[in-house]
Amino acid sequence: MLDSPLTADAFARSTDAVLASVSRVIDGKPAAVRAALVCLLAEGHLLIEDVPGVGKTMLARALAASIDASVRRIQFTPDLLPGDVTGVSVYNPVDREFEFKPGAIFAQIVIADEINRSSPKTQSALLEAMEERQVTADGTSHQLADPFLVVATQNPLEMEGTYALPEAQRDRFMMRISMGYPDAASEAVMLRQRDTRNPLEQLTPVVGAAQVRDLIAWARSVHVSPAVEEYSVALARATREHPDLRLGASPRATLQLVRAAKVWAALDGREFVIPDDVATLVEPVFAHRIIAARTSPTARARSAADTISAILRSIVGAVRVPLATH
Repeated sequence: MLDSPLTADAFARSTDAVLASVSRVIDGKPAAVRAALVCLLAEGHLLIEDVPGVGKTMLARALAASIDASVRRIQFTPDLLPGDVTGVSVYNPVDREFEFKPGAIFAQIVIADEINRSSPKTQSALLEAMEERQVTADGTSHQLADPFLVVATQNPLEMEGTYALPEAQRDRFMMRISMGYPDAASEAVMLRQRDTRNPLEQLTPVVGAAQVRDLIAWARSVHVSPAVEEYSVALARATREHPDLRLGASPRATLQLVRAAKVWAALDGREFVIPDDVATLVEPVFAHRIIAARTSPTARARSAADTISAILRSIVGAVRVPLATH
C-alpha cells in the first residue's frame, strides 16, 4: 500500500480536474499542461523556452488558479538585484532590529519571466533558492512555500543583452518544454474567449494546497522496480558515452527522470513505473542538460536542438528495454 491518505481513484479524479481546469485556458496544448503538473507533483521546476505570446505565463497562472496557490511574477531585467528575488534584511528603527522582508520568490508558484535577461548573480540567487527550497539571510533560514514550483521562461531567438544559463543552472530544472504556436482551431477559440474577458477570471480552484501535498506524497510512493532503475541509469550513461555529445546527463538528471516518471505513471492510473514512462520523458528531462560536440558531423548538419533530439531518440532506441519491470 502506498504511503498516502489518497487512493488511486482519488488521485486520478484530482489530477484530471486540474488538467481539465488548466486546459480551459491553455487550449490545444495538453502536453505542456501535463508537463507543468508533472513538475509540480514531482517537486521539480519547469523551464519554458519559446517565442513571446504563446501562453507561457498564462500556463503558470492557470495552474496556480486551479490549485488555489499563491502566485508571483518576477520580470527579470538587467537591473534586477538578488535581494529583489530572495528578500533583504531592513533595519527597523522602532525595534532597533533588522527585519527580513521576503522577496518575490515567497509564493507557491513563481513565474520567472525571461530569466536569461538578468545578471548571472541574480540568476544564481533564484536557482539556489529553487534547489534548497529556503532563503538564508543574516544566518537565519526562511522556508519557501509548500508546494513550490518555479516556472521560468526565456526567448530562444532574442539573444542580445541576455545571459545564457550555465549548464549547472539549467540542471536545476526538471524539464524544459516549448509551447509552440496553437493550431488554427485553438487560435480561433482563443480569439472568441479572450475578446471580452480574461479567461483566468473564470477559473476556480479544483484542489487546495493540502490536497496537492497529498498528491505529491502519493506520486512519491509509486513503485519503481530495480529493472526500471537500471534502465534509467543506462539511458543517462549512454548520453555520457555518446561520441556526438560533449556533456551528458548528470546524476541529478537521472534522479529527476525517475521522479517525473513516477508522476507520469500515477497520472496514467498506475502504482508502478514502466519503461515507456521513462522513455517518454527522456527528451524533456535530458535535452536542456546535454551539449552536442561541436565537431560532430550530426551537429554540423542540424541545428543544436534538432541534433540533441535526434541523439536522444537514437539512444532510447538503442538501450535495451527490461522485460520484467514490476
